[in-house]
Amino acid sequence: MSSLFLDQLTSGKILVSDGATGTNLQKMGLKPGESPEVWVMEQPQKILDLETAFVRSGSDIILTCTFGGTRLRLKDGDYADQVSDVNHKAVELARKAASERSGVMVAGSMGPVGGLIQPYGVLTLEEVRLAYAEQAQALIEAGVDLLVIETQFSLEEAQAALSAVRQAGDIPVVVSFSYDRGTRTMMGVKPSQVIKTFKPLGVIAIGANCGTTLENMGSIVKEYKDLAGDLPIWAKPNAGMPVLNSAGESVYYITPQEMASAALGLIEAGARIVGGCCGNTPEHISQITNSIRIDLQAK
Repeated sequence: MSSLFLDQLTSGKILVSDGATGTNLQKMGLKPGESPEVWVMEQPQKILDLETAFVRSGSDIILTCTFGGTRLRLKDGDYADQVSDVNHKAVELARKAASERSGVMVAGSMGPVGGLIQPYGVLTLEEVRLAYAEQAQALIEAGVDLLVIETQFSLEEAQAALSAVRQAGDIPVVVSFSYDRGTRTMMGVKPSQVIKTFKPLGVIAIGANCGTTLENMGSIVKEYKDLAGDLPIWAKPNAGMPVLNSAGESVYYITPQEMASAALGLIEAGARIVGGCCGNTPEHISQITNSIRIDLQAK
């Protein structure tokens, strides 16, 4: 396996990923409940504008707008039978944005399939694996630099996703969990379990994104680091936890400067790739990038 992503990690560089997709698209007009993947096909310029803004803000890695790009997530919409087309188009848009600056990498986003695996839900493990395999194949064919199996909460689903990726091709993979129960996932998974499960499986990095406070994210990264050894850690926290305003809208109040300070803390705790999830705008990423540069110069 050889790639730009591996080269960058080997060099010891701190990498900056992008910010949020969903919350930023909502500011641009995406309706509540509307799938961002629909905009890949119907509003591609808006997807391109957002991803370009992240590249210009200093992101070394941008994720494709394919978080819900599996057949299981698309099944009730107009693109249920166009899984390959949606994922290919999303990579095309991300590649165009990445071309704004030399060395920017495109990561294929692979989020949860939207249902629980038996016995907790109706999905079979094989259904989940096949859905991920179809998406992974399309993303790899379209030319991503790496895949990010993100916002996971179940060890079984994440393992199925990783197995599907391995079937689809030889590509760097990051596995990232969402700890929305403090420092546990909704299924009770602990950071130490994630390391013990996935470190032996040859992933390139293990991470955490979304779902929890900045303080908890720091604790999660530290717990990862205690067991990870030299395995790189990926951290993309929300801009704090959302608060409903008077209009009933979810608002993220952590400022770009506060996110930059948090990012430096996560790096100190052991993270090698930092960025932002829900609520993080291009301005947040710009401040994170600038703060890292200043911190490195000071050292």
